[in-house]
Amino acid sequence: MSSRKLLLLPGDGIGPEAMAEVRKLIAAMNDRLGAGFETEEGLVGGCAYDAHGQAISEDDMAKAMAADAVLFGAVGGPKWDAVPYEMRPEAGLLRLRKDMELFANLRPAICYPALAQSSSLKPEVVEGLDILIIRELTGGVYFGEPKTITDLGNGQKRAIDTQVYDTFEIERISGVAFELARTRRNKVCSMEKRNVMKSGVLWNEVVTATHKAKYPDVELSHMLADAGGMQLVRWPKQFDVIVTDNLFGDMLSDVAAMLTGSLGMLPSASLGAPDAKTGARKALYEPVHGSAPDIAGQGIANPIAMIASFAMCLRYSFGMVPEADRLEKAIAAVLDDGLRTRDILSDGMTDVGTGAMGDAIVEKFLAMSA
Repeated sequence: MSSRKLLLLPGDGIGPEAMAEVRKLIAAMNDRLGAGFETEEGLVGGCAYDAHGQAISEDDMAKAMAADAVLFGAVGGPKWDAVPYEMRPEAGLLRLRKDMELFANLRPAICYPALAQSSSLKPEVVEGLDILIIRELTGGVYFGEPKTITDLGNGQKRAIDTQVYDTFEIERISGVAFELARTRRNKVCSMEKRNVMKSGVLWNEVVTATHKAKYPDVELSHMLADAGGMQLVRWPKQFDVIVTDNLFGDMLSDVAAMLTGSLGMLPSASLGAPDAKTGARKALYEPVHGSAPDIAGQGIANPIAMIASFAMCLRYSFGMVPEADRLEKAIAAVLDDGLRTRDILSDGMTDVGTGAMGDAIVEKFLAMSA
């Protein structure tokens, strides 16, 4: 690939600070490794609302559609609490997911050995943890219609959100899970609520049929989503790949994230279907953490999730697997050296800021790439 086109959307809060560390890495890869990245930048979230009156402009949406991959920071904050619902900062991210047809959200939960003590669970429960949650991202209750609040009179209102799934949506997300499981430990656990939800009944049926028809070599199990949440806290290392719907995936992936000790550590990828001619996928990569407005501008935010999201971009959008492996190893090596941002700081470790953490990771990565 002669050029690799990236759109950077830093967003709000600590998003720009974390994205700055990825910019350093991209510049170093271009300069030292001839990586050929071409970058554009745009606005999303509250800053886009301030500039354009909407959570993402049509121009920046066009840039996202034309890019090989989008790197996304974080959006939101109390400054925009009173904006109209359709224009809230999060609407920009939802539009990106919907218009780019990013139906598969990949959220790894990895516990680096150096951080096992930082988890709220016992070290032996989380040390060596490496699970991948595959969340369906463009269907379900977040997008289903009708979605209304109706005034019934006499001081009463009725809110309706609709959980909707079609067969093809479940087939394609379960296919992603089975295919990725083949590259890992070859186990998939599907989670839904078939005991109380018709959508859960269909989900279970379609995942089972997809497995039987195309992926019988992969070990498949089923679990009710609430039981899955309990088991994630009880013994998370029993899982390899978890596949679930939009709502349960949102909640279960946050549970899994906290097993690792900090939301500031975890990346994610949102992928579309492969193009019929080129095989390329629309893709957006973002850290799991939010905009953290309480620490924005202080230079203490943890950039690791943003950098690890770029590692996922190297792996899934550009096929740069050796570079992705080295970047992930560089993160682990810096943690082994005892460097910590405030959110993961423990006794005996070295407290560093956002920039120093980013510099250290870039230095390790370049040394491994020499």
